[in-house]
Amino acid sequence: MCAALLTLALALWAQGPMQLRVKNTEVKVEFYTPSIVRVTKLPATHADLAPSMVVTARPEQVATVQKGHTLSSADLKVSIDERTGAVSFATAKGKTLLREKTCTFEQRTTGADAGAYRVAQTFVLDKSEPIYGLGTLQNGKMNRRGEHKLMEQSNLEDFQNVIQSIKGWGLYWDNYSPTHFDDDVSGMTFTSEVGQAVDYYFMYGQTADGVVAQMRHLSGSVPMFPLWTFGYWQCKERYKSTREVVGVVDKYRELGVPLDGIVQDWQYWGSNYLWNAMDFLAEEYDDGQKMIDDVHQRHAHLMISIWASFGPQTKAYRQLSAKGLLYDFETWPQSGLTFWPPRKDYPSGVRVYDAFSAEARSIYWQNLTTLYDKGVDAWWMDSTDPDFFDPRESDYDHSVGTVLDGQGNLVKKLGTWRGYRNAFPLATVKGVYESQRQTAAKAIAGGQDPKAEKRVFIMTRSAFAGQQHYGSNMWSGDVVSSWDMLRKQVPAGLSYSLTGNPNFNTDIGGFFCNAYNTRGPASAPRNVQFQELYVRWMQYGLFCPVFRSHGADAPREIYQFGQKGEPVYDAIEKTIRLRYRLLPYLYSTAWQVTSNNESYLRPLFSDFAQDTRVWDMTDEFMFGRSFLAAPIVEAQYTKEEVLHEDAMSGWDRKTKGSGSEEDASAVDFTQPRQTTKYLPKGASWYDFWTNQLYKGGQTVSLQTQFDRAPLFVRAGSIVPLGPEMQYVGEKAWDELEIRVYPGANASFTLYEDEGDNYRYEQGIYATITFQWDQNSRTLTIGKRSGSYPGMLANRRFLVVMPDGQQKQVSYQGEAVSVKF
Repeated sequence: MCAALLTLALALWAQGPMQLRVKNTEVKVEFYTPSIVRVTKLPATHADLAPSMVVTARPEQVATVQKGHTLSSADLKVSIDERTGAVSFATAKGKTLLREKTCTFEQRTTGADAGAYRVAQTFVLDKSEPIYGLGTLQNGKMNRRGEHKLMEQSNLEDFQNVIQSIKGWGLYWDNYSPTHFDDDVSGMTFTSEVGQAVDYYFMYGQTADGVVAQMRHLSGSVPMFPLWTFGYWQCKERYKSTREVVGVVDKYRELGVPLDGIVQDWQYWGSNYLWNAMDFLAEEYDDGQKMIDDVHQRHAHLMISIWASFGPQTKAYRQLSAKGLLYDFETWPQSGLTFWPPRKDYPSGVRVYDAFSAEARSIYWQNLTTLYDKGVDAWWMDSTDPDFFDPRESDYDHSVGTVLDGQGNLVKKLGTWRGYRNAFPLATVKGVYESQRQTAAKAIAGGQDPKAEKRVFIMTRSAFAGQQHYGSNMWSGDVVSSWDMLRKQVPAGLSYSLTGNPNFNTDIGGFFCNAYNTRGPASAPRNVQFQELYVRWMQYGLFCPVFRSHGADAPREIYQFGQKGEPVYDAIEKTIRLRYRLLPYLYSTAWQVTSNNESYLRPLFSDFAQDTRVWDMTDEFMFGRSFLAAPIVEAQYTKEEVLHEDAMSGWDRKTKGSGSEEDASAVDFTQPRQTTKYLPKGASWYDFWTNQLYKGGQTVSLQTQFDRAPLFVRAGSIVPLGPEMQYVGEKAWDELEIRVYPGANASFTLYEDEGDNYRYEQGIYATITFQWDQNSRTLTIGKRSGSYPGMLANRRFLVVMPDGQQKQVSYQGEAVSVKF
């Protein structure tokens, strides 16, 4: 009898997927982990489902129990309604998390996708339930309730099909075609243009961080970026000679302003007919190799622009065209001439390559090795959306992932541009990442020192779900220079992070600033209105994983804004210097992103979901676990409306305050202003600048300064600060300042490694854990764990308290405690 019961029990706990046919639809529920479930719904007539481009995880052996049409794990109960086929999700205790409503399959009868379906699934949400994510929508909002959006990759908005709720659940809609997202009284609906099935993953992470971790479990972890990439980047559209590029680095070194990255934008290859030739073909770049060497000799690094398209005179174009691996739709640049607007009677002939083809990706990398072998440090993959102008319905019928025979006949294809359009950035970025890793691995196998391997660093204009796994950082596109757009970048970056992609940045100051060139071409840096906007944008950019100034219409180097001793210059320099002091905190946070699925940019509800006031907050966020960043995103010294010289000359010199009409020459950036910021309840907060302690759950009035933005540290935090330096590696971290913010127990793990190779994947790194005990007021510096070549054996820590107490500690790798 006992043996029979045991056999029955084991059978119940070994259930596989739960399946049910309802109204000619096959519904399947499969646990991937106890808290992640895949749901598929296939119509009666369907093709086999292709492997996911995003999800790399395989289903685990999850202990489940099935009772009727309910399949339960230790964390979730998933039920299928036998009448409608609707799936519902509840906690193990039965609390409803999410319910389906209806799904539809509309078979396509014409075009290359005939036989496939337009697929839609509607879900029922609680009336007041906020939802977040989807991608970088430029509408200034966090909450996606009431949103109606066609999700198709573009210059300014990119989509990852990941949504999550304040209730702790998340959903990834695994479809790559243009998809409508709609939320209204009828429910929350995903409608995709092409699909063989409804296919999505439900995740119950319980918190925002938990959902992010589960999305990365499905689609891949985040590799470490090189340490130097967390320094300051200078860029513009565009440097026009090798002399100019090296000259900018020289000027920063002369001024003593920190700099680690310089960026070469497009057209170093010459004419548009040579678009993206991936070589220095323009006359002004005939010494491209020397430029790279000179940048390196100055302890800086070069990132270079590469595109997803090629001009007809390039080698890559000819190779790809011969194999049918170029798309035939209109893209940038539209003209072979450089005039604006484009002269379309002289078409460029530039075409986008088929990134879904393994052979095309191989050809792409073969051509890119010209720059790789010269020592370029990082890739700026522009137009990875890609640019897709004046689209025709027939353009969407283009085959992708094609394979031709020797006679040029189509052997097979992955699908259509319509069916895979949104996954293009994932395919092209993944191709470069994997190719560089494979090339480096072969070199190491051939005898190259593995310490010399460069980590892949890609900055890309577009991203899809799962792209965090392929060494990429996305910037928010060619945003216009305005206060409104600055405000929109904060929720855009937070929303992107909530999809599992942590690496986000923007063009500091905005890309298009011509409206501020009121005193002639390129005069914006001397326009007080642009100066204020630029400084506040930089103070926001300070907290992005990549800290990069870029734009068109006017240069952005610090010396364009004045000179040392002037308030604008000094404010920019102060912000850059603070970034370098924060590097030990930031790099240690990067390790937590890699090893523990953390995020850099975290909405306040990640930690304070019980405080409803932070649910829709768009101008404050957590930077890692300790900092609350509260950038100034409204004009305080000038007007937000751009005024021209004739209007400026009539300003009243006597009026002051936000939005006042001051004469341009009379704007005094040295005077303080006032603002208010909300501090979440559930913690106390120290003002980073003054060390004043505030209780959470209140709005505080603050005196602000032009050269700094409000910044708070959570009580119960430990923050390491490094030395000031001109570039990463100039000074060792042998005398770090350790700031302890008491009020609660605290812990922080300092992470260090060789900085720019992948040996950390083999455990070649070191960590030191700092712990603060509030009751005994004791800081314990733990025994160092791990090691790496070049590691500091001995060092000193200066422990600093908010009340001014300081104690210096000598550290040789063994645990030591200090009491306050």
